[in-house]
Amino acid sequence: MRNKMLMAWLYIGLCLQASAQELHTINGVIIDAHTQSPIIGANIIGDNLFAVSSDRGEFSIENVPQGPKKFTITHIGYTSQQLTLEVNPNMDWITIELVASVTNLDEVELYGKTEHRKAQELSTISVGVNKEFLEKNRENSLMQTLRKIPGVSTMTIGSGQSKPTIRGLGFNRVSVVQNGIKHEAQQWGNDHGLEIDQYGIDNIQIIKGPASLLYGSDAIAGVVDIQPPNIPLPNSFGGEVNLLGETNNDLLGVSAGIQTRKQNWFYRARLTYRDYGDYKVPTDRIRYESYIFELHENHLRNTAGREANASFSIGFAKDDIKSETFFSNVNAKNGFFANAHGLEVRTSTIDYDSSNRDVDLPFHKVNHFKVINNTTLYKGKHTLHLDLGYQNNQREEHSEPVPHGYMPTPPNSRERVFTKNTFSINAKDTFRPNAKHDVVFGVDAELQNNNIGGWGFLIPEYDRYSAGVFAYDHFKINENFHLQAGLRYDAGLVETRAYYDWFTSTINNPNGTTSYVRLQRAQDKSLNFGNLSGSVGMSYLSKNTTYKINLGKSFRMPLANELASDGVNYHMYRYERGNIDLDPEESYQVDLAIDHSNQWFTLGISPFVNYFDNFIYLNPTPNYYETLQIYEYTQSKVFRFGGEVKAGFNLTDALHLDASLEYVYARQTSGPKKDFTLPFSPPLSGLFSINYQFKDVLFFQQPLITIDFRATAAQNEIVPPEERTEGYQAFNLSAMTQLPLFGNGEPVHMRIKLNNVFNTEYYDHTSFYRLIDVPEPGRNLSISATIPF
Repeated sequence: MRNKMLMAWLYIGLCLQASAQELHTINGVIIDAHTQSPIIGANIIGDNLFAVSSDRGEFSIENVPQGPKKFTITHIGYTSQQLTLEVNPNMDWITIELVASVTNLDEVELYGKTEHRKAQELSTISVGVNKEFLEKNRENSLMQTLRKIPGVSTMTIGSGQSKPTIRGLGFNRVSVVQNGIKHEAQQWGNDHGLEIDQYGIDNIQIIKGPASLLYGSDAIAGVVDIQPPNIPLPNSFGGEVNLLGETNNDLLGVSAGIQTRKQNWFYRARLTYRDYGDYKVPTDRIRYESYIFELHENHLRNTAGREANASFSIGFAKDDIKSETFFSNVNAKNGFFANAHGLEVRTSTIDYDSSNRDVDLPFHKVNHFKVINNTTLYKGKHTLHLDLGYQNNQREEHSEPVPHGYMPTPPNSRERVFTKNTFSINAKDTFRPNAKHDVVFGVDAELQNNNIGGWGFLIPEYDRYSAGVFAYDHFKINENFHLQAGLRYDAGLVETRAYYDWFTSTINNPNGTTSYVRLQRAQDKSLNFGNLSGSVGMSYLSKNTTYKINLGKSFRMPLANELASDGVNYHMYRYERGNIDLDPEESYQVDLAIDHSNQWFTLGISPFVNYFDNFIYLNPTPNYYETLQIYEYTQSKVFRFGGEVKAGFNLTDALHLDASLEYVYARQTSGPKKDFTLPFSPPLSGLFSINYQFKDVLFFQQPLITIDFRATAAQNEIVPPEERTEGYQAFNLSAMTQLPLFGNGEPVHMRIKLNNVFNTEYYDHTSFYRLIDVPEPGRNLSISATIPF
């Protein structure tokens, strides 16, 4: 059946090959590099190609053959520049920045490089994600949307939450940055997702590998940098409405955003609401702790949820300054799979199967509020950046008030409450003393205050202070040969506060008497950390091939849960204990990358070698606390290597094939789990895609059909108590088109996706619910639309 369907799609594509588009269109805008205002009447000149920018700075060049094309951009009062564009069916919107001419011609510098060219000149292994990719691959959460990028995966938590994993490392080893400020929530928890609205995001930069030099602690495995959207053009108004519906969990979602700009002032706003029910899995029973739980109509009970988000920003742009202030609030309530929260659910009186849309115990509520300001000043050879941020994360975890041990029946369902406030500041100066050097000096600091509540204890209240200073130089030996190097020093302080149980426990004294005491779970402690990190790298561009090498040292300060946890984690049904003597993690990594592209194919390979001197992980011990196994945080030396291979083939102007392969090997070389791998290590995985771009059919513009086939090997390399995971294969189908429903206005973008076409039962080794043998979601049909105005 699978082979027949695949052959049918290929047959349709090949039959329509003759009618496919053979030429392409370049669309873009030309703006002033400092004011971000459109430049009217700029000339874009190529070989037998020509265009003039409109009153909005926009231009369009049609009927351009595929392959590299050189262009010269000129305008009176601005420095002319030359650039080369790789023309292909998947071209991004091009933004070209021109710099005003100055009298001293020796000081003139060329700007306006494409984002792709900028990334090529950097030695870090990075991937740029634009709005087109996000729209095309939209899933339930931001990180699920990014899963098609080689080396990037997710730890899924139900149907509406997930957290990033880069090359097998996640949690606080991947730094998520939004609008210049690191996202700070309770991301240390296995079941805590990202509180970020994926709508309204235009550009994301993903760095694979150590990035502590620029991003500080937690960027030890990589960075997901959600960049601010482009400034609207003067005297413009626009927006969009996003609609989404899915069948697997009966999701209904809507998001609406607008933006407008007069001359210097501009504004943006967005509202998002999503409501979904329990998602379905391709099995009718789950086995957990030797018990079998029947699933009503394949629903993973109590995984429903809802989310309401709002954001607003106000900005100002003039000759030598850009500034924008963002306000956002993400509010969500999500249920946890009832049987994953311990075995007490067997005796619960809650009727979990009465509705697939209600959210019963256990569940969590989270509200994340942010205020961020980005300001850029242009002062001659200096560009000054200042980012200020405040975040408040309020998280409540509710469960049935069931007594454990000496604990009496709790008074309510508020098991744990976390209230976290974070203040952040980043400042840097980019200095260009001459055409050869881009020198960056920077300093950043962060203050965190985390308070706790509820009747269950896991981590103590704490304050965390961190600050870092760095210097970095990008040295251009020539146009195609670039060197980068930098150093950074960080200092940190973690202060934990004492905590005593709110109930008494029985203690047997040596003299035979009995005492009733409130046990102390945490102490007043002050811990200082300091670390030196840095990187050095090179990039070389030779015609259609880019070569990179980067050597980096990164670090990560221990978290409060790793240092001072001492309690039952009912979501994992285990007792977790911290280690106050932990040292900061230190990672050494070598990254290589070779990327080649021409008009017929692209090929890239990016291997890495990584060594941790003191990797922190939660180790199961042979000891028990009231029938619960005790897990303790410890450190070990870890050796890792792996990488990604990707290839793309343009069989015709309409038919395109993509393939990628990713692999990570990890081995602990010391500690109690010596010779074992690391928890949640992803297996060998490959993704193969077929894309066919049709000519316009009736009122369907640029219809595109995509077939994705993901093949994942078995994961037999595990660390107890993990279980081996069998390999799997899964098919996904999608179709996209544009509909001109509003005359000469922008067309509506329609997408239809069918994930897990054959309703295959399979397990993702990196999934949170894999620990209790819950398979991945079953067949899901989603329909979405973007309506611009």
